[in-house]
Amino acid sequence: MTHVAADSIKVNDPFGPTLAYTQGMRLDTGVEPDKLVKTHCCFCGQQCGIQLKVKNNQVIGFEPWYEFPFNRGKLCPKGVKRYLQGAHPDRLLHAYERDASALGGFKSMDYEQAIRRVADEIERIQTEYGRDAFALLSGASLTTEKTYLMGKFAHMCLRTANIDYNGRLCMVSAAAGNKKAFGIDRAANPWNDILGAEVIWISGANVAECAPITTDYVWQAREHGAKIIVVDPRITPIARTCDLFLPIKPGRDIALFNGILHLMIKNDWLDHHFITNHTVGFEAVDEQVQEWTPQKTAQVTGIAENAIRQAAEWWGTASTSFLMHARGIEHHSHGVQNVLGAINIVLASGRIGRENCGYATITGQGNGQGGREHGQKCDQLPGARDLGNPEHRAYVAGVWGMNPDDLPQPGVDAYEIFRKIDRGEIKGLLSICFNPLVSLPDNNFVRAQLEKLEFYVAIDFFLNETARYADIVLPGSLHEEDEGTVTTAEGRVIKINKAVACPGEAREDWRIIQDIAQALGREKGLTFSSPAEMFAELCQASKGGVADYSGITYEKLEAQNGVFWPCPTEEHMGTPRLFKPGSWNPVAQGKGPFYFPDGKARFNVAPYSPPTEDVDEEYPLILTTGRVVSQFLSGTQTRRIGPLVDNYPEPRIEMHPALAQKLGVNDGDWVTAESRRGSTTLQALVVKTIRPDTIFIPYHWAGRKSANQLTISAQDPISKIPEFKVCAVRVKKAVGSG
Repeated sequence: MTHVAADSIKVNDPFGPTLAYTQGMRLDTGVEPDKLVKTHCCFCGQQCGIQLKVKNNQVIGFEPWYEFPFNRGKLCPKGVKRYLQGAHPDRLLHAYERDASALGGFKSMDYEQAIRRVADEIERIQTEYGRDAFALLSGASLTTEKTYLMGKFAHMCLRTANIDYNGRLCMVSAAAGNKKAFGIDRAANPWNDILGAEVIWISGANVAECAPITTDYVWQAREHGAKIIVVDPRITPIARTCDLFLPIKPGRDIALFNGILHLMIKNDWLDHHFITNHTVGFEAVDEQVQEWTPQKTAQVTGIAENAIRQAAEWWGTASTSFLMHARGIEHHSHGVQNVLGAINIVLASGRIGRENCGYATITGQGNGQGGREHGQKCDQLPGARDLGNPEHRAYVAGVWGMNPDDLPQPGVDAYEIFRKIDRGEIKGLLSICFNPLVSLPDNNFVRAQLEKLEFYVAIDFFLNETARYADIVLPGSLHEEDEGTVTTAEGRVIKINKAVACPGEAREDWRIIQDIAQALGREKGLTFSSPAEMFAELCQASKGGVADYSGITYEKLEAQNGVFWPCPTEEHMGTPRLFKPGSWNPVAQGKGPFYFPDGKARFNVAPYSPPTEDVDEEYPLILTTGRVVSQFLSGTQTRRIGPLVDNYPEPRIEMHPALAQKLGVNDGDWVTAESRRGSTTLQALVVKTIRPDTIFIPYHWAGRKSANQLTISAQDPISKIPEFKVCAVRVKKAVGSG
């Protein structure tokens, strides 16, 4: 097995810094690789550059890629070990069908027969029940070419309204908030602007474990004198090194942002010139936050009043600043309100659109940005166009060579698809790069709906927990087995390069989708011969849209180490800083930097509302969920990589010593957490780094270890993101424990 010299990687304990530096790293495999392939990590939205070592069509290790500007050779623990999944014995090498003679079992079948059966079932269901009776669930870790293809397959081939993706669980509140405030959904600044910020505000983002290389940017800024403010219910690793920690009660972020803006207004820490000339709506927000005195803000948020005042002063008086947030403020039934509150304090400061003054949302999935731009969302067409907009429909239909009237209208979100299954409106399902049985809330409900389907086909490279309910499983491709593009958290479009061929009878995902279309006899527009051909059409379909890729080529991506969209012409170099005065903007036409006809950003009134399910006498504690550094999403990949499992082998229930003492629980005892939807019994992890009224469970595990047995399916009314970060639970020492 490939190993790394023990003194060459610096990875501290799970509660300390989590960067894994590859400077000077030597991988001792005992063999010389046939080639080194420059590509990117398969996990989070940072998409760090990496070189894969290939021997005999197998990835045997990696080398640092120092020239890629984002990470310059640095990798986190997941990036260091990502190559170990390639030759895993669980890898799907054949198509499989459910074996009626073996309870819950599968048997291999001929690939062509499997495709034929999938096509026959789609045809049967759509003929018997209507086009919308067959649904698709896609993924934000697919390349952008594949996400474009999935949207085209749904809207042109199947003509079903019911397609959505697992980015519904990730970035949609940020996207909705960004569109409401800026008219566009993308990080406003490249990460380099973090380095010169005087104040960095991090809300609901455990960057050291979820986006570790971003920690390096924050630490570099701190070395230059930046003050770091971290808002979280837990003292995450990044919070251990911050200057001001605000231990917020889960679900109260908008109250904090309103309280900060109240103090900015009271002390005149405002950029009046920017507000007057580049925004609208400030007066209404001014009026709305008047009630959010420091006293009221402290009472609602659980943060000390003096800490709120200090945060407001540092933020309000800075010359340069950078605010970033992630799922911690977005996974709520009022996630969009939280995002708008964050944007309001950025706009009030006027510190956006110029060097070292920025705002960004930290993308979770590998292609969380590109995956929500080009058509696999339930309401979307390529170029971030709207499926319900007649002009947008006409343009894309023209590119696709079809009648706009034949395009379906917008469909429903991923969770609503399961509610439609429950109501008998959806009878068939195809999923790819999505494991809803682990990743959706109240997953006992999800399991019941999988059992109701008349037909379900899953495409994946491992048999994930959801795929175990499939009638047909088709063997898809790993990240390194195909080429294409993804778009990073910064908005940088980059190139994924193929390192090895698919093993056995596995296929590139895009070939599988096109094989189904051909078997249906509906292959028009779905006969691409390569990802490059798909990308060329995607660029044409995005031309003139907000997410305009039309000036990007594979060659340009390689030459420039990526291109920041929008990029409207081949001569254009891309747009790293989105709202820089004079930047290309097809919406404002020179009137201003923001993507509205008048060129001005929008303040948005964001009133406070409590979580859908708050604590009470019966369920007196708050459950919040999140990640750990060594695992990723539903764990389909990382739970199969031995060294990552060793780092954090089982989920635990994190609780404060005061709560543990009250319950009579010691560290390591088995405890049961129970909500109104389900329960789980895990070992306790007693730490001082969490609020005493809150417990934390990581969500990467399945079955009886799944945190999402407990979570609530309440959703934001705008973004439809579920409220993963807050629900009411009770905790007790497990029967028979110690």
